[in-house]
Amino acid sequence: MEGPSRPRLKGETFLPYYTGRLIDILGTKYDAEAFSTAIFLLCLVSFGSSAFASCRGGLFTITISRMVIRTRNLLFSSLVRQDLAFFQEVKTGALASRLSKDTTMMSRSVPLNTNVFLRTLIKAVGLLIFMIGLSWRLALLMLIEIPLMMAVQNVYNVRRQALLKAIQDSVACSAEVVHEVISSVETVRSFATEEKESQRYEASLEDTCRLKNQRDLERIVYLLVVRVLRLSMKLILLYCGYQQIRTGLMTEGNLVSLILYQTNVGRCIQALIYTYGDALSNVGAAEKVFEYLDREPSVRTDGTLSPKSLPGRVSFRNVSFCYPCRPEIQVLKNVSFELRPGEVTALVGLNGSGKSSCVALLEHFYEPQSGEVLLDGVPVGKYEHKYLHRQVALVGQEPVLFSGSIRENITYGLQGCREEDVSRAAKEADALGFIRELEGGFDAEVGEKGGQLSMGQKQRLAIARALIRNPKVLVLDEATSALDPESETAIQWSVQNSGIRTVLVIAHRMQMVENADKIVVLEGGEVVEEGTHMELMGQRGPYYRLVERNQAE
Repeated sequence: MEGPSRPRLKGETFLPYYTGRLIDILGTKYDAEAFSTAIFLLCLVSFGSSAFASCRGGLFTITISRMVIRTRNLLFSSLVRQDLAFFQEVKTGALASRLSKDTTMMSRSVPLNTNVFLRTLIKAVGLLIFMIGLSWRLALLMLIEIPLMMAVQNVYNVRRQALLKAIQDSVACSAEVVHEVISSVETVRSFATEEKESQRYEASLEDTCRLKNQRDLERIVYLLVVRVLRLSMKLILLYCGYQQIRTGLMTEGNLVSLILYQTNVGRCIQALIYTYGDALSNVGAAEKVFEYLDREPSVRTDGTLSPKSLPGRVSFRNVSFCYPCRPEIQVLKNVSFELRPGEVTALVGLNGSGKSSCVALLEHFYEPQSGEVLLDGVPVGKYEHKYLHRQVALVGQEPVLFSGSIRENITYGLQGCREEDVSRAAKEADALGFIRELEGGFDAEVGEKGGQLSMGQKQRLAIARALIRNPKVLVLDEATSALDPESETAIQWSVQNSGIRTVLVIAHRMQMVENADKIVVLEGGEVVEEGTHMELMGQRGPYYRLVERNQAE
C-alpha cells in the first residue's frame, strides 16, 4: 500500500509506556526486580505484536488474492454476456485494462484499507487513553494536529483522485493501441506504418509518464508539508513537557513515553486520513468495474423455451431496425419474408441494403425497434440461449477460429462429440481432404485466430463447426467467398440435400443464389422482390439489374 508507514498492532501501544518505565527505573535507585519485570514485559509485548502481525498479514494476503480472482471472474462473466452494441461502443483494449489493472486496484483497496483503518483506529484510541493518563494537558495539545492533518490530506486527496483517474484512462488507451496494432499487424506491415504506430504508442506512454510524474511531484510536496507539520508539533510538545517537568507535574520517563506516543499517534492519524483518501482514489477503478458488473444487456438472453422438436420456420414480420450506435439511420424498414423448412432462401442486395442486419436479428444479437422475428411462431428471444444457437447456426464471411486443434474448433461449445460426427461434419464441409494432409490431422494446431490456415480452410472449418450441431436453421453469410468453385459446389450440394433444414444464403456469387428455392431482394432496407431466379429475371426489376451488374463485373 502506497502511503505513510503502517501503524502496527495495538500490542505495541504498551511499548512506549514500558520504555518510559525503564528510564524512570534507571533514573532512580536501581531496582533489579522492577527492571527485570519491565524488560520481560517489553519483550513479551514485542513478541506477541510481531506474531500477531505475521498472522494478520498472511491472512490478508490470501484474502486479497482470492478477491482479485473472484472480481476478475465476475467481471469477465458479465462482459461476455453483454450485447453486441456494448462492444461496438467500448474498445477491447480498454476492457482488457479494466479486467487486469482496475480489478486488482479495487480488490486490493477494499481489504487493505479496511485492515489499516480498523487496526489504526483501535491503536489510536488506545494511545490517546495512555497519553491522557500520563498528561491530559499535553494530550489535548497534541489533538491540534488532527484538523491540520485532515486539511492537508483533503487537499491532496482531491488532486490525487483526479490524477489517478486520468492515469487509468491513459493506461487503457495504451493497451488499446497495443491490441489494435498486434491484431492488425498484416495491415500495418502492408502499408509500412511500423514507425508511425511505434510513435503513436510512444506518445500514449509519454502521456501516462507525464501524469505519473505530476502525481509523484504532488506527493513530494504533500510529504514535505506533513513532515514539517509533525516536526513542529513535536517541538511544541517538547517545550511544554519541559515546563511540566520543571513544575513537577510529570517525570522524564513520562515525557519520553509521551513523545513516543505522539509519534505513533501522528502516524495513526496520517494513516487514517490516508486510508480514507486512498479509498477515494480507487473509486475511479471501482466505479468502472461496478458499472460493468451492474450493466444489464439491452438484449436479454434469459429465454426458457427448448422444445424437443423444432420444424425451423422463420418469419420476419414488419421488422424495422436501426443499430444502437447509429439510431438516426434506419437499416431495415418494415421487412417481411419467410424461410420455410426444406428450402434454400437467398437474400440478395447491394452492400448496405440490410442483409447482414437480418442475420443479426435472426441470431438475436439485437432487438428490432418494431416488428418481430419468429422461429416457429415464437419470438427468437423466448428460446433458451444455448438451445437457440444450437438450432440456428451462423457461418460468417470472416470466421473466427480459436487457438487449439482442428477437432477443438469443430466441436467448439459441444461436449461428448463422437469421432464419426466430427469426420462427417468435416466431409460435408469439404474439409476432410486438407485436414488429412496436415500433420496431426484433426489434432493439428490452427494457431491464434486460425493464423496457420488459409481463409478458404478457415471457412470450411467454420461450416463444419455449424454442421456438426445438426441445426434446424443454417445461415451462410458470404460463407464460401474464399472457396474455389469445386469446393463451393460440393458444399452447395451438401446444403441443398440436407433434408428438412431451413437454409438462408447471402452470397455475391450467383451460382448459389440461382439454385435457391426462393430469392428475397433487399434495396435500401426494404423487400422489393421475392420469387425464383427465373421469375425475377422475367420481371426485369432490381434483381435483374443486380444479375446484369454482377455479370458485367
